[in-house]
Amino acid sequence: MKPIENYSLRNLNTFGLNASARYYASAESLDELRELVEWAKKHRLPLLPLGGGSNILLKDDYPGLVIAINLGGIESLPFGENKRILRAGAGVEWHDLVLFALKNELGGIENLSLIPGKTGAAPIQNIGAYGVELKDVFYELEALDTLQNEILHFNARDCRFAYRDSYFKNEGKGRYIITSVSLKLTAARDYKLNLSYGGIRQKLDEMGVGEAGIRDVSDAVIRIRKEKLPDPSVTGNAGSFFKNPEITKPEFERLLAAHPDIPHFRLDSGRIKIPAAWLIDRCGWKGRKVGRAATHHRQALVLVNTGGADAEEILYLAEMIRKDVEKKFGIALTPEVNII
Repeated sequence: MKPIENYSLRNLNTFGLNASARYYASAESLDELRELVEWAKKHRLPLLPLGGGSNILLKDDYPGLVIAINLGGIESLPFGENKRILRAGAGVEWHDLVLFALKNELGGIENLSLIPGKTGAAPIQNIGAYGVELKDVFYELEALDTLQNEILHFNARDCRFAYRDSYFKNEGKGRYIITSVSLKLTAARDYKLNLSYGGIRQKLDEMGVGEAGIRDVSDAVIRIRKEKLPDPSVTGNAGSFFKNPEITKPEFERLLAAHPDIPHFRLDSGRIKIPAAWLIDRCGWKGRKVGRAATHHRQALVLVNTGGADAEEILYLAEMIRKDVEKKFGIALTPEVNII
C-alpha cells in the first residue's frame, strides 16, 4: 500500500477548508492500518487518523501521513436478559449505528441521532446531545497503540470520560488509533427514555406523539437538529465550536444577580453549566459575519464557512467571540473543535 502524495483534504473536513496532506491513505482493515503506521515510522512522519472530519479545524497543510479510518462492520452480541453489546468498526458512520440500534429495538443512543462523524471519534469527544452522552452507554473500545503496533482494550475508567473530553484528547493524544467501539444498549421494551432535554418533549407534542418510543425520540431529535443546525454538506461547519462552560456556584450566583434570565443546568458535581450559545447571542454575535466566516443565524454556537474562508478567518472570528464573552460575563469559552 503506497500513500498518495500532496492529497487535498477539502472534501474530508466539514469546514471545507483547503488544506492538504503531505501523504494520504485509507485503511480498510486492521492489517492495512498496521502497515500504514509502520510506513509512517519508517519515514519518520507524524500521523493523523481521520474519521468524518466533522470536529476538526485544519490550520495548515498536514506535514505527515493522514490515514482515513474506514474500518467497517457492526456486530450485535447478547449481554444478560435484556441487553446487547453493539460492536462497531471505527469507520462506521455514527448515525448508521444509531439506525442499526433502532432497527434492532435497542435503546440508549436515540438522543444522539444525526450527529455527524464516525464511530471511532465518538469516545474521543465523548459525544453528547439532548441529555445523553456516549459514556452513558459505553462498554469498551479497541485501539491500536502506534508505538507498539498492538491492539489494546480500554474500559470506561481507562477512557477517563468528562464533558466533551477523554483520555484520548489528553495523555493518550497522538498515540492511539481507535479501531472499534462497543456499546451496551437495552431492549426497547425495558428501556426508560431520556426526555430530560425540554426540547424533545415539546417536539414530540408538536408531532402528536403521546407515549413515545425510541424511534419517536430519534425522529424528534432529527427534526430539532435540522431546524437549528446547518447541513455541513451545504454550509461548511463543525457543529458546536465551543463547549458549554461549567462554573462554580458562587460564580453562577454573581452572574444570576446581573442576568436573572440566564439559562442554566445544575450538574451532579455541584457545578453549573451555562449554554455557550446564550452567552454568544447576548454578546450580539448570532448571525454576524466577519470576512467569509460567520456565526449561524439560527444557532450562535455554530461557526460557518460562508464560502472560501480559510482557518485564519474562522479562528479570528472565534477569538473575537471569546474575548467579548469573557469581557461581558467573565467566562472563558473553550473550543470543542479540535484545532490541528
